[in-house]
Amino acid sequence: MPLHWLDSPDSSFPDIGLAQTDPNGLLAAGGDLSPQRLLEAYSKGIFPWFEEGQPVLWWSPDPRMVLFPQDLRVSKSLQKTLNKSYYTVTCDEAFAEVIASCSQPRGGSPGTWITAEMQAAYTHLFKAGHAHSVEVWRDGELIGGLYGVALGQLFFGESMFSFESNSSKIALVNLVKQLHRWNYKLIDCQVSSEHLESLGAIEISREEFRQQLYELLPCPGKAAPWNIDTF
Repeated sequence: MPLHWLDSPDSSFPDIGLAQTDPNGLLAAGGDLSPQRLLEAYSKGIFPWFEEGQPVLWWSPDPRMVLFPQDLRVSKSLQKTLNKSYYTVTCDEAFAEVIASCSQPRGGSPGTWITAEMQAAYTHLFKAGHAHSVEVWRDGELIGGLYGVALGQLFFGESMFSFESNSSKIALVNLVKQLHRWNYKLIDCQVSSEHLESLGAIEISREEFRQQLYELLPCPGKAAPWNIDTF
């Protein structure tokens, strides 16, 4: 099936059921990373993922990894780390620093998909109240964190980083517990990983994920409640 191109500002995404199977979930290419385009994508179960020098690539994989906040699983060893007082956790206090840290190459790869263009786009979403960060600090130094997009009762996780062991897990566990208190129903983890599976994330079909979007995004594009004073 030919790849769908977003060749004008008015181009719409195709139905996610038309995404390719190889590579899994590739749906469209082109377009821009404007706040309007990104919010449209997330509300339809689509996210951007591409490398420097490529056009913007849009994905909706099947299956989809998600985490229901009430199903968060914390191991005994992680709980011991969480009980320690050497760190502090904040929200939305260092978004630019978090996304820049997430963009650092890892696993021996020289490149990153979180390009300067992506960082600028999500910073615009942050300023508009849609994107958020969680920071983990030790002695005033940022040691871990994550960022994502909040719409309706759903949080779309984008990326996380650790400069010290378990620091990204500290960020995620604190976020999940807070989202549960705020009555968020689902966290989108996009694609499967052992790291997320160990914390209780599971895979669901793309159609199941689509149904979750219908139920949890009654007002697509509307910023979700984010009471950072209580984080």
